[in-house]
Amino acid sequence: MIDLSAVASTFGLLFVAEMGDKSQLLAMTLAHRYRPAPVIAGVFAAFFLLNAVAVGIGEALFRLVPRDAVLLCAGALFFAFAVKSWRDGDASNGGVAAGVARGAFAASFLLVFLAELGDKTQLAMVALAASLGDLWSVFIGGTAALWLVSLMGIVVGRAVLTRVPARIIHRAAAAMFFVFGALAVSRVAAKWVHAS
Repeated sequence: MIDLSAVASTFGLLFVAEMGDKSQLLAMTLAHRYRPAPVIAGVFAAFFLLNAVAVGIGEALFRLVPRDAVLLCAGALFFAFAVKSWRDGDASNGGVAAGVARGAFAASFLLVFLAELGDKTQLAMVALAASLGDLWSVFIGGTAALWLVSLMGIVVGRAVLTRVPARIIHRAAAAMFFVFGALAVSRVAAKWVHAS
């Protein structure tokens, strides 16, 4: 049976924790680059899978997949998108890129999945599921919160960013992707430095 108080507390915690976080910023940027429908589908699918992992097999995932490998993969993906965004700014004709639906879905899914894998919100869901003992309530509350925050980013991002020249958006997105990539790789490097 679903515990509405557990749903509400999980929703509130994760909604506040994710507001303004990197996945919301990614959703905003992707909404400018692609049509909103495949971005929404990709982001929602990523969070659905991440949350299922968090409440179901989160602890096993952390034992099976080395954290450094996830961070390096995420960093490489962010760097690749930084280069692509910068190049898109050079080739921009001032409009919003329509994008291919499958490419938009894949990009949205992969970026959000890798950005959030092992992030504070996923760890919070693991902790909530363990402490409350109510996997479905935590899953429903957490998923609803993350979907709403992302949807707000996509809608607001699309409305606001369409008024800004595309070249500026692409440059800002490139900088944002580069920073996320550098942060991911620096976490691995810092761990290696401390270990040696």
